[in-house]
Amino acid sequence: MKKKNILVLLGPNLNLMGVREKSIYGEETAESIKEQIIALGEELGLNCEVFQSNWEGALIDKIHDSKDSCDGAVINAGALAHYSYALRDAISFSRMPFVEAHMTNISSREDFRKHSIISDVCAGYISGFGKNSYFLALRAIKELV
Repeated sequence: MKKKNILVLLGPNLNLMGVREKSIYGEETAESIKEQIIALGEELGLNCEVFQSNWEGALIDKIHDSKDSCDGAVINAGALAHYSYALRDAISFSRMPFVEAHMTNISSREDFRKHSIISDVCAGYISGFGKNSYFLALRAIKELV
């Protein structure tokens, strides 16, 4: 069976895991989490490409560039999930399923974080489980593709 190609998109400030707000996000580094995502992908029979950018346009370009080569995607858009209609449109226009994932439970955080404008164009939504949100999202996207 041919492995499915999965894009894992990480938005602004997610490169600072292990450095930023350790009381919220923990001490594990972004690189360590990336390696674990790729390793779990292999176990699940998925080729995972992890792409992080602090730039909205770079994330949008990556979605555009991947729409024909990837079978599905997991996205933690960070703060962009709350206001980026351009990112929402890119997800909507791609022809692949997306699962939205957040490390924290955004519903229990500041008011501006409680609503994601990309959720309704994603197949599903997982939040509040730390790095395990990504692992759960990989298992979900595997079922979708």
